[in-house]
Amino acid sequence: MSDRTKEARTMSALEGAVIAVAGAGGPAGRATLLRLAEAGATVVASDADAARLAEAVDAARYAHGGATVIGDTVDLLDLEATKGWAARTEKEFGRIDGLVHLVGGWRGSATFAETDLADWDLLEQLLIRTVQHTTLAFQEGLQRSDRGRYLLISAAGASKPTAGNAAYSASKAAAEAWTLALGDAFRKAGGEQGPTSAAAILVVKALVHDAMRAERPNAKFAGFTDVKELAEAIAGVWERPAGEVNGTRLWLTEKP
Repeated sequence: MSDRTKEARTMSALEGAVIAVAGAGGPAGRATLLRLAEAGATVVASDADAARLAEAVDAARYAHGGATVIGDTVDLLDLEATKGWAARTEKEFGRIDGLVHLVGGWRGSATFAETDLADWDLLEQLLIRTVQHTTLAFQEGLQRSDRGRYLLISAAGASKPTAGNAAYSASKAAAEAWTLALGDAFRKAGGEQGPTSAAAILVVKALVHDAMRAERPNAKFAGFTDVKELAEAIAGVWERPAGEVNGTRLWLTEKP
């Protein structure tokens, strides 16, 4: 394959793709919407906060004139509502090629003994239930795609929990296991020829963005991943074969 052919294939990996982004209203979501729109994808964003979502969608549209970026306020804790989002997206655009899961949240304590199980109740909903609902809602559509990708953003703490982060780390670990199970479903569906769709986990220590740096100008944020770098890594998953990334953890920070 010539270098020109490789470049053309890379450039077209997201051209015309239809990508859903869950939890799109935060800094990581904004960066991801911008990057996907820049790559030529049609982006369908959701967030629980309608105002924050509208701002993120408008920013992506403004930055990339002509890009199709729409917002849809969806309660991802409602399975039927999530299924409705998936069905509407595929019906309107004729395909669904990706779901990027950016729904986040954090609760922790100073020590293990001070862990508040109310934190688990919250994180189980935000970090696990939303993954369960989006995977179940989007699996069939992603399986029909020739480049379907389900991407979970996780944390290094899932592999090496600390005493004060028991609830958070356990929630992330459960979400990872659920995503890997989806990857196994894609693997089995692909048979001997291998999967055409993939579920993968992008692992960070933590995320940082410009506003955080402005608030703490002397902080080093060692090992943190900038949201723009995360967005670049997300887009890059479509440049790699499904069989290469399916069922894998893609580390954007050092392994613990």
